[in-house]
Amino acid sequence: MRLLIRVAKEAQRKYFHRTSCYRFTSEGSTLRKGPVEECKWLCGSSQNILSAVREQVEVRQNFISEEEENALFKEVEKGLRKKRYEFDHWDDAIHGYRETERLQWGDVCESILRRVRAVAFPEGSPLLGPVHVLDLDKLGYIKPHIDSVKVCLLSTFSFYYYYLQYCHSTCLFSFQFCGSTIAGLSLLSDSVMRLVQENNSADWVDLLLNRRSLYILRDDARFKFTHEILKDEESFFSGQRVPRHRRISVICRNLPV
Repeated sequence: MRLLIRVAKEAQRKYFHRTSCYRFTSEGSTLRKGPVEECKWLCGSSQNILSAVREQVEVRQNFISEEEENALFKEVEKGLRKKRYEFDHWDDAIHGYRETERLQWGDVCESILRRVRAVAFPEGSPLLGPVHVLDLDKLGYIKPHIDSVKVCLLSTFSFYYYYLQYCHSTCLFSFQFCGSTIAGLSLLSDSVMRLVQENNSADWVDLLLNRRSLYILRDDARFKFTHEILKDEESFFSGQRVPRHRRISVICRNLPV
């Protein structure tokens, strides 16, 4: 069985490398193969799949400065360095990781997070208070998975603390608290995020997440596509190698309306 799994994974890896990658052009929102000036962070298996997800995925390159990245890193490293990298996960979604949550931030980092929320979420959208920090080792990766709206990555303690402090009786007993949108800052390393349609593995898109960029996933792109961060040896975007190093993502989520 393990041999069959390895063979299947190798076949899928070769398929992605062999398949033509389509990208957006600036001419009337049409799509063409090859180099383009616009949406250099997005490519996919077909014109149709790119059109289907274009309004639901976004990457903003250089969203934060090098100084802001350093400020975020200094704050999150304090908690992360006390933890060991783990090589299994409660739902087998992540390999080689450690994580933490933060409710309180210094002034510089809080200002950054306000900018993230302003561009990622509709005005007045209820937001999940604790910010999730995920640290991937250089050898770590996120396996293909779909986020569950019924389960949050926060600890049970943080869940109850958050609801007691912010939600009171209106939604205290609701466990469906992961909303339609997720936004993440990428620190320390470039990486490639791959989305594959749940019902058709031939339909996929890749997002180039450069260091200091902000990615945003909304609606169907989040819940009808698996998403993953490619391991270093598989990290290619549009045929070009994208070396993966240690990567920290600082992730904000909204609550369901």
